[in-house]
Amino acid sequence: MGQLTRDTSLIFRQLFGRAATEQGGVLSGDNPTHYNPNDPLRLWVIQAILIIAMTQLLSVGLSRMRQPRVIAEVIAGVILGPTVMGRIPHFKETIFPDASMPLLNLTATIGLVVFLFLVGLEIDTKVIKRNMFASATISAAGLLIPLGLGAALGVGVYKEFINPNVNFGYFLLFTAVAVGITAFPVLCRILTELKLLETTVGVVTLSAGVGNDVIGWILLALTVALINASSGLTALWVLLASTGYVILLLYPGRWAFVWLCKRTGSLEQGSPTTSMMTITLLVLFVSAFFTDIIGVHAIFGGFLTGLIVPHDNGFAISLVEKLEDLVSILFLPIYFTLSGLRTNLGLLNTGKSWGYTILICAVAFTSKFVACGVTAIFTGFNWRESGAIGALMSCKGLVELIVLNIGLQAGILDTRVFSMFVVHALILTFITTPLTLAFYPPQHRTRETGTEGTLEDSRSDVKIPGGYDDNIKERISFVLDKIEQVPAAMTMTEMLKPDHSQDEKYPIINIDALRLIELSSRTSAVLKSRDAEALMLNDPVLTVFRTFGHLNRIPVSPTLSVVTHDDYPIAVSEHASKSGSNLVIIPWSNLTQAHTDSTFDGLFHRTVSSDHTSTMVYTEFVRKVFMQTHTDVALYVDRGMSGSITSDTKRHLFLPFFGGPDDRLAMAFIVQLCMNPNVTATVVRIRKLDELSPTTTVVEPQAVQTIHNTIAAADTVYGQHTTQTRIASDTADNITWDKYALGSVTTKAELTALSRIKFESQSSSLPLHTVTDLVNCMPKTSNSNFMVVVGRSRRMAVLNLQAELRQLVGERGSSIGSSVTKTLGFVGAGMVAANVNASLLVMQSYAATS
Repeated sequence: MGQLTRDTSLIFRQLFGRAATEQGGVLSGDNPTHYNPNDPLRLWVIQAILIIAMTQLLSVGLSRMRQPRVIAEVIAGVILGPTVMGRIPHFKETIFPDASMPLLNLTATIGLVVFLFLVGLEIDTKVIKRNMFASATISAAGLLIPLGLGAALGVGVYKEFINPNVNFGYFLLFTAVAVGITAFPVLCRILTELKLLETTVGVVTLSAGVGNDVIGWILLALTVALINASSGLTALWVLLASTGYVILLLYPGRWAFVWLCKRTGSLEQGSPTTSMMTITLLVLFVSAFFTDIIGVHAIFGGFLTGLIVPHDNGFAISLVEKLEDLVSILFLPIYFTLSGLRTNLGLLNTGKSWGYTILICAVAFTSKFVACGVTAIFTGFNWRESGAIGALMSCKGLVELIVLNIGLQAGILDTRVFSMFVVHALILTFITTPLTLAFYPPQHRTRETGTEGTLEDSRSDVKIPGGYDDNIKERISFVLDKIEQVPAAMTMTEMLKPDHSQDEKYPIINIDALRLIELSSRTSAVLKSRDAEALMLNDPVLTVFRTFGHLNRIPVSPTLSVVTHDDYPIAVSEHASKSGSNLVIIPWSNLTQAHTDSTFDGLFHRTVSSDHTSTMVYTEFVRKVFMQTHTDVALYVDRGMSGSITSDTKRHLFLPFFGGPDDRLAMAFIVQLCMNPNVTATVVRIRKLDELSPTTTVVEPQAVQTIHNTIAAADTVYGQHTTQTRIASDTADNITWDKYALGSVTTKAELTALSRIKFESQSSSLPLHTVTDLVNCMPKTSNSNFMVVVGRSRRMAVLNLQAELRQLVGERGSSIGSSVTKTLGFVGAGMVAANVNASLLVMQSYAATS
C-alpha cells in the first residue's frame, strides 16, 4: 500500500471512528489548538497560516538575493521544526502534534501530485531537438558520472550512519539517484530569471535537464518499486505493471486526451472548458491512485499525466494558470515545510556528521560541475559557457527534496542522514545563481538563433526614400503591456501614416510592437517565456495591433518579451537598440477617466475615490525608460483621441516651443505627423521677457545623466547649465525654428507638411501661464481631436519653470502629485495643473541624455 493510500485510510478511521463532540467550539471553552480527529480543520488552518506566513516572510528577503522560493520553504520548516522552534517547550505538541501529521501529509501529497503534474507540463520534447548532440552528451555525462560517484559515496555513509537492516543495494541506488538528479523545475526558473532561455547555454542546459530529469524519475520509480516489493518476483510485477501503464498513458492515452481536447473545443480556443478541466483532474488523480496502489509513489502518476497534455495554441499555459496559485501558495509550502520539520540539525552534533555533510556537498557538486563542464568544452563551448552549464546542472532544489522525502518515508534514510542531504540540497541550490552569473555575465552571452520571441513583417526592411534627414522617424517602437493601450497605439500609428495618394515620395514608416508580459514565479510565466515565439502568434494585444497595421498598409513587426516587472525598462532599452528604433512611444490610455474626470489629476496621485498605486508604479517605469533608453522616447497620454480611429478624422496639434533638444525633437516630429493630410498643427515660440542673456550662467539640468533615488522613485538630479552648452542650444534652436518657420526644407513632402502648420511667436513674463491660456483658447470641438506636444526638458531645459508651476498650481486650486513633474516635465505638468482639455505627447531627445 502506498503512502497516499495509508494516509487516506488513517484519516478516514480518525474521522468516522469516533463519536461526535461538543459543538459549542471556543464559546464552550474548547481550545482550537487541541487536535480533534472529528474536526481537524481548526488546527490544520493554524498550521497552514503559520507555514504560509513564515514562507512568505523568508521569501521576501531571499528573493532579493535571487534565490528560488523552495529555499524559503525549507528554511521555514527548519525554523518551525525541532532545530529552532521545536526547542520551545510544548510548541511541537501544541502546533504540530503527531496525531495531526497524517492530515498535513495528505494535504502535502495531494499538492505534490498536482505539482508533479505541472512539472510534466513544463517538459516539452521539442526543446530536446535543439542542439541535440551537445544536449544528449552533456545529459549523459551529467548523469552517469554522478550516479557512480553517488553510489561510491553511499558506501561510506551506509557504514557510518545507516542501520544494517536497511538493504545495502537499495541504499546505494537511492544515494546515486539523489546525487545524480537535476532539479528541472528550479532550473527552468533560474534560466528564465537570468534571461538565459534565449542563449545557446540556456537552450542546451534546458534540453540536458529534461533528459536528466526524466531518467532520474525513472530510476527513482525503480528504487521505490524495489523497496516496496516484498520479493524479487513482486518487484518484477511492479516494474512490468509500471511499464505497461506508461506505454498505455503516453500513447493511446495521449491520443485520446488530445482527441477530447479537440472535441470539446479546448485546443482550438487555447483554454480548457469546464468539462475538459474535469476530465484532466480525473485522469490526474486516477493516475496517481494507480501508481500508488501498485507500489510506486503517487507523484509518478501526476508526472506522467502532465506529459500527455498538448502544448499547442497555449493550451498547457492556460491549464497551468488554473492550478498553479493554489499549489504554489498553499500545497508546496506545506510539503517542503514538512521536509524542514523532519530536518533536525541538532543531530549533526559531531565532526564526523558535518564532515560527511561537506563531503556530500563536494561530491554532488563536483561530479555534476566537472562532468557537464568538461563535456561542454569538448562539444564546442568556451570556458565561460561550460562553467555556466556545469553550475546550472548542479542545481538540486525541489526534485532533490522530493527524492529525500521519499527515502525517509521508505525507511532508507534516518533523520540524521536526511538532515545531511537536506543541507546539501539547500547549499547547492543557493550557489547556483551566483555561480552562473560569475561564469556567464550578460556581456558574454550568445543568443540562440530562432529562440527569440520576434516575428518580423515581410515589409519591415523597406528603407526610407532619399532626401530626408535624421529628424524623420522611419522605425518607431510602441511599448504595450496592457490591452487598454492598443487604441492609443492605433491612434498614433494612424497619425503617422502619410498621404501616399499624392506624387510626393513620403517616408515609409515601420512599426515595432514590443509586448511586455510580467515574469513571475508562476509556472505559467515560465512556460510563456519558453514559448514566447509561439505565444506571440496568439497574443490578443499583438494580434489586434498587427491586424490594424496590415489593414492600414503599415508594416508592423511584433516582439514579445517575458521579463520581471523591474526589468521592463531594460527590456525596452535592449529592444530599441536591437531593432534600431528611432523613437520609442509609450502609450498611456486614460479612456475611462476621460469621460468621468476632466483632469489629469487622478493619473498621478491618490484620491479619496480611487487607488492609483498601480499608476504610481507605472510612472516610475516611464521615468526609468526615459533615463535608460538610448534613443528618443515619447510618452503619449491618450485622453480620448482613440475614441474614433478612422482614416478621415481631423487632428490638431499644438506645440509650445521653448527651445532645447526635447523641443527641437517635438518640432521635427510634428512636421512628420503633418505629412498626414488629416493632421494640422500650431507651433508657438515662447520667449520670456526677462530672459537672461546667453552669457549668464543659469542653474539648469546638466548633460550628463545621474540618478537620484527618492522615496517616490528614481529621478534626474539637476546640475549647472554652462555658458557653452547654452550658446550651442540657443544656436540650434534658432536654426531649427528658421528651417521650419521659413520653409527651408529640401523635400516636397516636408513642404506640404509645413503648409499645414501655423507658426507664431509670443513673449511673456509668465510663459507657462501664456501657454496654458493659448491651449484653452484653441478652437476645438473636444479632446478627441486635439493634442498638446511638449518637450520633457528634464535635462538641458532653456528655462527653469518650477517657481511658475507652483504659482500656477496655487492659482488654479489644483493638486498634482510629485510624480507629475518628474514624468512630464514642467510644461507637461503645467498642462495638468491647468486642466487642459487635450491629449498629451511628451517627448525626450536622446541628445539631451548623451
